[in-house]
Order: sequence, then structure tokens, then C-alpha cells
Amino acid sequence: MDKRILPFLLGIFCFLVLICASIPSKSQPNNSKLLEQILSGIPNEAANNVINDPVRFRCQIIYTQINRNAKGTPHFTHHRFNVDSNCYFNPASMVKMPLAFLSLEKLNEMKIPGINKYTSMAFDSSHEKQVAMTTDSSAKNFKPSIAQFIRRAMLISENDPYNRMYQFVGQERANRKLIEKGYTSSRITRQFMGYTEDQNRHTNGILFFDELGKTIHQQAPAYNLDSFNFPAPILIGEKHINRNEELVNGPFDFTRHNNISLDDMRQMLQAVIFPQSVPPQQRFNISAADRKFMLQYMSQYPSETPYPNYDSTLFYDSYVKFFFQDSTHKIPTHVRVFNKVGWAYGFMTDVSYVMDTKNNIDYMLSATVYVNSDGIINDSKYDEETVGFPFFKALGKAVYQYELQRHRTHQPLLEMKGVVYEKKDPLDKRAPIRMADN
Repeated sequence: MDKRILPFLLGIFCFLVLICASIPSKSQPNNSKLLEQILSGIPNEAANNVINDPVRFRCQIIYTQINRNAKGTPHFTHHRFNVDSNCYFNPASMVKMPLAFLSLEKLNEMKIPGINKYTSMAFDSSHEKQVAMTTDSSAKNFKPSIAQFIRRAMLISENDPYNRMYQFVGQERANRKLIEKGYTSSRITRQFMGYTEDQNRHTNGILFFDELGKTIHQQAPAYNLDSFNFPAPILIGEKHINRNEELVNGPFDFTRHNNISLDDMRQMLQAVIFPQSVPPQQRFNISAADRKFMLQYMSQYPSETPYPNYDSTLFYDSYVKFFFQDSTHKIPTHVRVFNKVGWAYGFMTDVSYVMDTKNNIDYMLSATVYVNSDGIINDSKYDEETVGFPFFKALGKAVYQYELQRHRTHQPLLEMKGVVYEKKDPLDKRAPIRMADN
């Protein structure tokens, strides 16, 4: 062969390699053999139907083992099943988690004397369809605050606190910050208000008050000028109910909806639970006190919380703990679950860190599933009770049982054992909250 041709052929080869690398892979996800083994032992029929047909149910699972070295430093091993960042699922209330983290980060970076998570706030309504807010009846002082929004968003996943944190952080800052931190799948475009795309770009003006009611800071209304890089159309379902409550033949368009991959949500939670375990870029810049507060309300139960005073027969301890839901609605006293869940449009998701202080184990478990057998989106008729909750319960039990018998070279010193929880006053005669938009 003419030696002069070799450089040419090498160039062609390199070009083809680059082209092939740029084409998305159509191969099956690289599933963990260990996780497949755990899943194969699940006796629940509904869960098995999901596991045996993960594409249909858009099922993704990440089981994270946590092992310590001799110095107690945790190391994480992620076992994945059918995880695909290109397979869309609606995060629903999961977006409340990063907005809570970003709210605490913004407060920390504002560095304004007198302003913290407990500072009283008031929201104006300076743009079309915006809703003002000056009081919060669930708070002890009846005033809105970031602290109370976080409590309400984490304890039972109320929706309006998410809207208010979205308005405080701002659409532009929220998306820029998450992308800067490396959570590149993130796209937070909408509040839970039924707004148009343009209305969601507008956020309310906000006032901050001291304890005497004097204004100490004014945040002007904002408008996000940044563009969004929307992917190819995301069309799901066979039919859907539109804004006019009409049944439309054709899929529902999720293209411009909120989006965060399961891996990014798991990493965000890990960044707050174990900040030293992720690169500095991925951490949230919050104070030690704010982090402790966040961890408390991600794992505290409604039955322990005086403000808001939720009816714990309706909003029971495992209400937003999908992996530990059963007929008793109770979670063992030695188990704490630091997590966030989301459920909407037939999509159900839970991203959790589980700590068992009696058996001295901890791990992370994240999963999402789509349960909508009739194929109609937005009709509020989903298979949550018959498929979704049984799947999460069975998966949670299988991984927990595996963790109980798993050998560890070094026993963990559980960092989260120091979180202090509240107690309700048994003599409190206030009428409990029985209705909430979540």
C-alpha cells in the first residue's frame, strides 16, 4: 500500500469514530447484575409486571450502596436498572427539592442583615394572573417565610410553597445555577399555576420584613430573558384531556414541561446529605444551620410537626415515603427516610436516603415509574393504588432486606443520627389541616 494513503485513511477512520460517538446509542441500558438479582426475588405480582416490562412502565431504578473506609469516609456504588437520561418522565413535585436547596443558597448569598429563612415575606401580584400572598395560616406567626415553604413542601408536598420558592429564586437563576452545578438535564420552566410559558417567565416582587413589620428589603419583579434548549418533541400517551376539559385523540406534549433526570436528582440529594462526597461545583452553598434544617424536614413526619398542624390520620407518617408505605402507615422508629417524592400524570418518583439506627445501615434508593394503563393523560385516572404503590413498597422492602444482611468491612457511623425532631403538643386544641393542594 502507498504510505501516502495511510494518513488519509487514518483521518477517515477518526472522522467515522467521531460520527459514531455522536449518534445516541440504541442499545439496552447497562443493568447491574446485583440489582437484577435483588429484583428477581420480589414476590409481588404488580412489581414483577413493572420489572419484566420496564420500557412500557418507563421504570428506572438506582440503588446506591454506601461503604466506609477505615477512616469512616463514605464511598458510593450506584447499581442501575433501565436508567436512561433520554427517557422522559415528568418530575412533578420532585422539582420542589432543588428549589428548596436553591432558596437556602440564595438567602445565604444575599448576605443582607436580618434576612434568613425565618424572615417574614409578602408577595405582590404585579403581572397577569399572579397571586399575592401576605399571610400563611399554617405558620406560627401567620407570616410567609422560606422556612415555612420548605416545611410544607417537604412534609406533605404542598404545591403553593414550590410556586413561592420559584418566585423567590427566579426562573433565570434557578436554571442557570443548576446547569452551572453540572445538573445538565435540569429544566425548570413552570410553576404549578396553569400559566402560559410567558407568564412563567415573570416572577412576583417580594418584600421582606423585620419582627416589627418594617420593610428591610425589596426584591423587584423579574422576567427571564434566557432561552431554553428544548429537545425533540416529547409526546406520551394515546389521548389526553386539554385545558378546556376536552378529550383529545393524540398524545400529551411534555416538551416544554419541567425535566430532571433520575441520576441528577439522586446526585442533588447526595450533595446535601453528603456534601463532601460530590465535587465542589455540584454542592449547594448553604450554611450548616440551613442544611440541618433541610435534613430535619426532609425526614420529619407530619405527626411530629406542630406548624403546619396537619391531620396525621390523613397525612400519615409514610404519606410521602413511597418505599415504606404499607397498610399501617407507620415507619419503624429506628428508620428515617430523607427524601422527596413526585406524582402527576401517571408518573411516580421517589429519591431517598434511608438510615436505620438500630441495624446501623444506610443506603440510597431512587426510582420512577409510569402507571397509566388507559393511555389517557390528565384524566386523573392512574394506576397508583394497583401498580405504583405496590411497586415502590415491594422494591423498598427488597432493597432494605438485602441491606440488612449485606456485609460491611467497616461499620458506619451514621452522620444523620444527630438530626433533632419536633414533637406535637398533646394539649394543642387547634383544628388540624385536612385539605391541601399537593
